[in-house]
Amino acid sequence: MNPSELRSTIALAGIFGLRMLGLFLLLPVFSVHARELPGGEHALWVGVALGIFNIVQACLYIPLGRLSDRIGRKPVVFWGLSLFVAGALICAARDDLLWIAIGRGVMGAGAISAAISAWVADLTREQVRTRAMALVGGSIALSFALSLVIAAPLYRMISLSGIFVVLAVLGVLAMLVTYFVLPVNAPEIKVAQASLREVFFRPELMRLNIGVFVLHATQVAMFMVLPRLLVEAGLPLSEHWQVYLPVVLLSFFLMAPILIIGEKKQQLRPVLLVAIVLILISEYCFISTSTVLSISAALLIYFVGFNLLEALQPSLVSRFAKESKGAALGVYNTTQSIGLFLGAVMGGWLMDSHGELSVFAVAAGLLLCWLIIAMSMRELPAKVADAKT
Repeated sequence: MNPSELRSTIALAGIFGLRMLGLFLLLPVFSVHARELPGGEHALWVGVALGIFNIVQACLYIPLGRLSDRIGRKPVVFWGLSLFVAGALICAARDDLLWIAIGRGVMGAGAISAAISAWVADLTREQVRTRAMALVGGSIALSFALSLVIAAPLYRMISLSGIFVVLAVLGVLAMLVTYFVLPVNAPEIKVAQASLREVFFRPELMRLNIGVFVLHATQVAMFMVLPRLLVEAGLPLSEHWQVYLPVVLLSFFLMAPILIIGEKKQQLRPVLLVAIVLILISEYCFISTSTVLSISAALLIYFVGFNLLEALQPSLVSRFAKESKGAALGVYNTTQSIGLFLGAVMGGWLMDSHGELSVFAVAAGLLLCWLIIAMSMRELPAKVADAKT
């Protein structure tokens, strides 16, 4: 990437990672904190409060994605970040499960992930777009790793309300980066856009949308159970970062050569299938794990596949929907958010009714269905010649 592409991609990856931090930072501590709140004894209601962030996003990704095609990415992203800040302050103001859910809903109303992904595609050449999307996907994994390292210490020092204040401050910083650092892109009003129906029902985009739904539904459900497994294996909550951080960092080193080789040889479809298989294997491993070491090994397998998919799928969406990137990525991120919400609700319900290990069994079944669907994907479109300087 040239300096302009790299600077813009890093800035947008940081903003994207901040929004995901708003989800991930709560995962290690929220279920524990919620037990002391009215209604917190029911895992289902805790899952709803955790997942409402995502279902509200799901309702707004498509209209905001299409709006960013018409009026430009910057005003949409700036407006969305302002809602993120407002929602975080609502959560910080009241230590109550209902008000936390309301604040999380307001945070989710700033549904800008589609606009950010489309902005990355606008500002990068097709030859380097997968690498740019890999940086954005990497920001998701890094924010996840960071949240697992700092969540418990932050919670002990400043409580859950303090964590939301930190998120609000970071949101203000992201607004400043959006306004002063990122360039203004031209609205895509001169390009004949595909209809929303055409974007939604395009077969290759449908496969990618199903994929991101399953990927994130199984992720959030898994991490409702995983902290408890580590505690049962003898690792206190405050020490979980000793597993998460090295596993996530090592997974980057393992996935990078696979992604680079697949991109150079233009064989990204096999890479996508391998990544799904890796996550499927990890789910089966979780069912039979009982030690910290075996859980760590399963997590490593999981994150290699997860990081590959986070890099590949948004890039493929932008290549399959060049004329309506904002709309297509809006649909993609909508299905992602629905998956995150339903994963939290499904995980809570399965834990209440069938036990913790049932979460991994159901996740494995969903991943197997996704693998069958993905195997029928056609070869990916060839990259266009580099026309930019």
